[in-house]
Amino acid sequence: MTRVAPVVAALLMLGCGSATGPIPAQPGSAVAVAPSTALEFQQRAENFYGQLIKRRFNALETFNDRYLREHFRNVDRFYDYYASLATALQEAHFSKSRPKFVGVEEFLFETPTTVRVQVRYEGRDNRPLRGAFNVDLILRDTWERTDQDWWIVPGNL
Repeated sequence: MTRVAPVVAALLMLGCGSATGPIPAQPGSAVAVAPSTALEFQQRAENFYGQLIKRRFNALETFNDRYLREHFRNVDRFYDYYASLATALQEAHFSKSRPKFVGVEEFLFETPTTVRVQVRYEGRDNRPLRGAFNVDLILRDTWERTDQDWWIVPGNL
């Protein structure tokens, strides 16, 4: 009986690796693309998400950042995305609405011009007595390729 407890504990710990798991996809819902397409997308996405690190999302400076806005087809799409992201960070109790780490966990080409991206945000917990702890948030974004560039489509957080 005592041998079973360590095995059960080990199995439970293995299941704690990711809160959401991989991007759900139906069989046949993903497509293969040319390596150059995948690399071009990956570079654009990682550059964008890299700019979110240590930025306050409750600050006018971040809201007015021209580089961030360049990833949206129009200003209204940026406003929608920014408002959703700022709200998600606040509701997840990110200290100062600032992620200390942002990283692409996975991306999936649904079509040659549509990509779903899973992104992890990590930061300090702003709740009382939890300041030494971290919080994390996993969100999924959709990107589309039009007009020879990749754009974020809001509404998928």
